[in-house]
Amino acid sequence: MHFIELNSTTLHFSKTNSESAAPALVLINSLGTDFRIWDEFLVHLGHQGEVLTYDKRGHGLSSVGDERYSIDLHMRDLAALMDSQSIKNAVICGVSVGGMIAMALQAARPDLVSGLILCDTAPRIGDAQTWQERINAIEANGMEGIADTVMSRWFSSGFQAKWPEAVAGYRNLLCRTPLDGYIGTCAAIRDADLTCQAAQIDVPVLCVAGEDDQSTPPELVEEMACLIPNAKYERVGNCGHLPSLEQPEYLAHLVRQAISRWPNRVDQRELRQSEIYKQGMQTRRRVLGDTHVNAAEVQKSSFDAPFQELITEAAWGHVWSRHNWTLRERSIVTIALLAALGHLDEVAMHVRAARNTGATREDISEALLHTAIYAGVPAANSAIKVVKNVFAQLDASGE
Repeated sequence: MHFIELNSTTLHFSKTNSESAAPALVLINSLGTDFRIWDEFLVHLGHQGEVLTYDKRGHGLSSVGDERYSIDLHMRDLAALMDSQSIKNAVICGVSVGGMIAMALQAARPDLVSGLILCDTAPRIGDAQTWQERINAIEANGMEGIADTVMSRWFSSGFQAKWPEAVAGYRNLLCRTPLDGYIGTCAAIRDADLTCQAAQIDVPVLCVAGEDDQSTPPELVEEMACLIPNAKYERVGNCGHLPSLEQPEYLAHLVRQAISRWPNRVDQRELRQSEIYKQGMQTRRRVLGDTHVNAAEVQKSSFDAPFQELITEAAWGHVWSRHNWTLRERSIVTIALLAALGHLDEVAMHVRAARNTGATREDISEALLHTAIYAGVPAANSAIKVVKNVFAQLDASGE
């Protein structure tokens, strides 16, 4: 656990460090929860980059603060936290009000955001009267007065029936939220309309809706997806308002799939030469494997050291580390190009490496068919012989 003083309040956060070139992932929890709602989701996700979770102002172990709450205030808290941790170009995943904060962050600080995962949220949630009635009810009767209604909106009927003890626990979490923090965030949602900002989002976006969500119904989330340019929409079955709690494994699948397809906006100009080399070596090991790279390093001499540095930085640190294509896509193209040029030793090396990139034997077969048409049958035929030999070796060794 970590605490930091920002914008005249204390924020509670957790950060996992990583040397991976994968983008950082920032998670923003919903109204009346804390960052523990992401725990099981993160286990399933297995994200290789940095992960930042935090309790927004007035929630969890973060301070309530004295300022009047707004989505802009919550956004500025997050921006300051990310700046303090040197995180930028991150994928921001927010649920409910967390999604609103994420949209506001992308509009105000585009340097911090490379993609958005917007779960069970919308540019405008509910109407002013509904939120004011909730505020009035809490002021009159405390959190207990709304707790049962909120649980029925958070969770599907199936989840409530199967896991009553979990519902009781999350009810406790809601009721222990600081009153001023909850009311302040209700007022922030009441006063917010991010429709204009949503229509101008220019990063990749995945919109996720729980099929049984009573707070932000799937139709509302789908409307948001239609408003945001090129956004993708996914509906999650057997799920209410909080997919990270009801369907953590499936949500992790959706997020992992989205991130793998999105470009990572790493500004290579800001990387020092040593960092490019370090990033290149990480990618090289990820693709070719430690055994191959260790052998190459042992055989390196003063004669070819400059060449090894060149390929590690230029090929692996720059081109292979770009996220416009997946490693699988780069693997397929590389094998086809090497086959076309007759570099058969390198064909064999990259066919072995395909086990690490996700390129299948069917992918390689299709690549060589293309090679035959566009680079000539003899080139493809020579490569096919090499590939079949590699496959036979792998099969014999049980790999």
